[in-house]
Amino acid sequence: MGMVVLKKGGSAMEVIRLTVDSKKRISLTKLLPPGNIRSVRAYMDGLRIVLEPMMEVPVEEAWLFKNKDSLKKVLTGLSQKASVKRGSFSKYAK
Repeated sequence: MGMVVLKKGGSAMEVIRLTVDSKKRISLTKLLPPGNIRSVRAYMDGLRIVLEPMMEVPVEEAWLFKNKDSLKKVLTGLSQKASVKRGSFSKYAK
């Protein structure tokens, strides 16, 4: 799809050439990560245009990201393996 170049520090980055259409537009859909991307934050870094894909958080979930202690507990809980053995549920499968 594109060529690979090295960034400062030695890490590799894929460079993709995008063409401009007759109305001076480019399509970035090939570059977006998977997920429900709703908007893009754009800023200038010298002559470089930097675009950061953004996802929205529902209002009823936003409190969790504002409460650092609760967020840490949720992330810890999600990273832990289940410690309770519940046995097989195969007898309930039809």
